[in-house]
Amino acid sequence: MPAPLRICFVASEVAPLAKTGGLADVSSALPRYLHGKGHDVRLFLPFYSSIDTKALELAPLGAVQNVPLALGTHRYRFSIVTARLPGVSLPIHLVHCPALYHRPGIYSAGADEHLRFLLLTRAAIETCQRLGFAPQIFHCNDWHTAFAPLYLRSVYAWDRLFAGTRTVLTIHNIGYQGIFPAASVGDLGLGDAQNLLHQDELRGGRINSLRHGILYADVITTVSPTYAREICTDEYGMGLQGALRARGAAVIGILNGVDYTEWNPATDPHLPHHYSAEDLAGKTRIKQFLLRTLKLELGRRVPLLGMVSRMTVQKGIDLLFESLPRVLATRNVRAVVLGSGESRYEEFFASLQRSNPRQVVFYRGYSEKLAHLIEAASDMFLMPSLYEPCGLNQMYSLKYGTVPIVRRTGGLGDSVQLYDPDTGSGTGIVFNDYNPQAVSWAISSAIDLYQNRAVWTRIMLNGMAQDFSWDKQGAQYVDLYSRLVSQ
Repeated sequence: MPAPLRICFVASEVAPLAKTGGLADVSSALPRYLHGKGHDVRLFLPFYSSIDTKALELAPLGAVQNVPLALGTHRYRFSIVTARLPGVSLPIHLVHCPALYHRPGIYSAGADEHLRFLLLTRAAIETCQRLGFAPQIFHCNDWHTAFAPLYLRSVYAWDRLFAGTRTVLTIHNIGYQGIFPAASVGDLGLGDAQNLLHQDELRGGRINSLRHGILYADVITTVSPTYAREICTDEYGMGLQGALRARGAAVIGILNGVDYTEWNPATDPHLPHHYSAEDLAGKTRIKQFLLRTLKLELGRRVPLLGMVSRMTVQKGIDLLFESLPRVLATRNVRAVVLGSGESRYEEFFASLQRSNPRQVVFYRGYSEKLAHLIEAASDMFLMPSLYEPCGLNQMYSLKYGTVPIVRRTGGLGDSVQLYDPDTGSGTGIVFNDYNPQAVSWAISSAIDLYQNRAVWTRIMLNGMAQDFSWDKQGAQYVDLYSRLVSQ
């Protein structure tokens, strides 16, 4: 058993308080796992005005109230309000600064967006100072907190409190890099350490937050082993591949875990019936319930295809413009889609429903209850992503006996194995090429396999036997932290 560690964990999202994607899930589940294993975790999140505080017991942290903080010429004051994550004993430190965090949503398109997260980063460091908390690991996430390693090496290098601190940067999605104008360089407050910034980019008129995390963090992790390799390539690195390749073995992939207390068909409170690998009858009843609720035609051995997705280029929806109408026209299948995003993708699914009202339902927006129902009711779940750092829905699907149809990229390739009819091994349908023909083949192959009840049940049970819990994945982070601290 590794010795307990002192960890400062800082993120722009933590579920269920503030969430737009997988970052929030990881930033909730990993600290909870670490806390449960006896580590001293201090978790920091902006106190957004959008956070629902009704179920929270809020308490001001006496040592950190009304603290002045200058970001260049901008003057702010912040306070720390503590709360407990719902259902667990882990405390969370909410950074209260209404001037920056009282906005309609978590993110904004404002010119001060970089200031909002520079303050979060520095508030976390300064709170550690005021509490006398010497973190052995400072774990920052995505571009929002990526300046922490540079700050600890420069602005705060004088403070021996951080002499033993090692930094970890997790890249959840390299497509978001936190770029702001070089004219705002003074906002960083680096003083004489400004020469540590990437000078070519400065001369080019911009500052890339994520690049500086890659340059100065002791270790860079990503959310799957395959994605760690992919972002070092010209195809997936989005301009940062050279910086990542230069870090060599310091770039590590650890697959995200799944919170099985929330995603488990045997206990899921969102479901009208429960089921398990030992008794699958409840899954059939949930499928019938959802089809009746959505007024889709019921049919014997007619598969239900599910999708829950953000409507963005990343998710591979372009491939479906040609392939999905053809599949609906030639195969007996139903489809239910939940999501929102770019208007062209929303309109595609809306038009698909108008053209095929007895086969397709599209719910524009998001509903946690419907997301759980789709995972449980569907026979197969489609994720044709252009790229996917980790993905969680395919792992939810495996647990729910819903066979994933995925493109082999990022975490999808790490968590879903192609079914092999010769050996009976494998957990889903996996295709390689990014084109409509490949996704048409994958969906049709799944429909063909579905017609053989014994084969389909075997694939379902193979998937349900997989373990992507944080008990397994979180242990890899503890091992990484321990190695860093011992160096």
